Amino acid sequence: MGMLPWLDSPVMLHSDRDPGECTMTPEQCAYKSGYWVNWYQDDHRYALPTVAFFLVAIVLFIFGHWASIFVPARLQRTACWSRLVAFLRFLSYKNWRMMDWSTPCLGAFLLGGAGAVYLLAMTLGPHPYYWPNTKEISFGNSPPIATRAGFMALACMPFLYVLGAKANPVSALTGISHERLNLWHNWVAWAMYVLALVHTFPFIVFHIWKGDIVTQWNDGGIWVTGVVAILAQTWLTFLSIPWIRNRYYEVFKSTHYIAALVFIIFFFFHCDFRLSSWDYFIATAVLYTTCWFYSQLKTWCEHGVRHKALLHRETDDTLKITIPTTTVRWKLGQHMFLRFVAGGAHMLTAHPFTICSVPQHDKASRLVFYVRPRGGITDRLMALATKQPGAAVPVLMEGPYGGVSSQHLASAGSKLVVGGGAGAGLALSFIESYVRDAEGQSSLKVIVATRDPGMRIWYTEALEEIAARHEKGESIPGLSIHLHETGPEVEQDTTKQIHTNDGLKEEGMQLAKEERNVKASGFNLTFSRGRPNLPLVVQEFVEGHESMGIIVCGPASMSHDMSEAAAAAQTKIMSGRGQARDVCFHQESFSY
Repeated sequence: MGMLPWLDSPVMLHSDRDPGECTMTPEQCAYKSGYWVNWYQDDHRYALPTVAFFLVAIVLFIFGHWASIFVPARLQRTACWSRLVAFLRFLSYKNWRMMDWSTPCLGAFLLGGAGAVYLLAMTLGPHPYYWPNTKEISFGNSPPIATRAGFMALACMPFLYVLGAKANPVSALTGISHERLNLWHNWVAWAMYVLALVHTFPFIVFHIWKGDIVTQWNDGGIWVTGVVAILAQTWLTFLSIPWIRNRYYEVFKSTHYIAALVFIIFFFFHCDFRLSSWDYFIATAVLYTTCWFYSQLKTWCEHGVRHKALLHRETDDTLKITIPTTTVRWKLGQHMFLRFVAGGAHMLTAHPFTICSVPQHDKASRLVFYVRPRGGITDRLMALATKQPGAAVPVLMEGPYGGVSSQHLASAGSKLVVGGGAGAGLALSFIESYVRDAEGQSSLKVIVATRDPGMRIWYTEALEEIAARHEKGESIPGLSIHLHETGPEVEQDTTKQIHTNDGLKEEGMQLAKEERNVKASGFNLTFSRGRPNLPLVVQEFVEGHESMGIIVCGPASMSHDMSEAAAAAQTKIMSGRGQARDVCFHQESFSY
């Protein structure tokens, strides 16, 4: 019989909507077929409005995205437009720091609150929650609150899977990169999980009252499939809690797709083609497989399988990954998902890293990534780079994704770039872009903070490579770089070990000479000890420019400080105070 015991026979796409002849009193029949409790119309009453709610929210963001692109320049220069944009950005930038955790932005809370109000109203508003059944009279075996919660949970499913895909239509239409949609993927998952629990427990209560819960379980079918589905859903939901996911990322990554597959298979059998329930599985399958195949085609057909990653250990805390390429093109601030074909279980998963270089227009390019090892594959790659400097590892690439997508940030004349730890690598791409295209740009100020005492050496070397690549020996106007060393003060090592084909060679490198060389190349590089006062830096930068972009890549505390400062700048624009009229903020996460 295989799976047939889990499905009614004959199998159809939709179940019959005909309730048959009602044998109860007219009043009882009318009660049973009321607008909010008619089982045969519950998918229309609850699932479709839930779909409409999600679509309305997405359409609003689509309108906002396209308005920012196509609004006439004349309107953009008006005070009303600047204040409207500043208000919307304030909602996107304003968040709070609680111990070691940064909250989502204010706008996310408002939109999430609207969703919570809708789902709570639809779940708890209609009455009754349970049928007033007696031993003699039965209105039905499905508690109304369980039925409506189940259909609303089902309506969440297509959006849950689409929001979790890296290449997805929501990102394409709204300009919101997939990593920022992950918040909504997570919140929709929790909403669906809570609705699933509301769907489950009333059935348990009802069948305990009826006295046949053991019989129902022993019969298998709907109970077995439902329990397996909700167990898989529990695993998916709780393992996605940020502090659990970050601590056990390799376990999370390797089990997430398997648990998601188990969930959707058993959920499919659990729904058993009731009403239009299988339509939502069809929509989910079409949307998600399209997203998945698109990303795979980019990996295998556009980027190919011949790329190799060269590994270099810069310091104990920094791994440099370089991928020579003639086919990949990318923009500032974008990231790639890399799958290292080096054997072991890690080759089954792809990991995101921010690109820290810019493409070369007239010659072969190099994708450069600066990575802070955090366990798993990154620790393994660091060990390989230490043992075999310059080791070449076959790599598959997916992307690029994300980037400085805002039209205003991409075109801002002045930019402030802040990097912390390995996030300092992202600043190198902005520096090189400025060096290459300095004409017509206002200014670029870079602030880098690091606890790694060895970073000073490799960072100055990277700057010298940029100067040599673009033949810049003269001073570059408007460019300044400030490197802050925040770790314990130690005597700087004046030597660096350089790996060559002939073995390990020790080459003396005087730091004072390095600094002179960098300054001579026009980078205006300065070194300081202690943490930079980022809110003050942003305030001074904002006061001196009319239009600017602020970019940050670093620890959560650093990102929070920059986001708060950017939000404060929006309040000044809304109140008409200060010189600034356009302050845009971008946060990158995958270098740190």
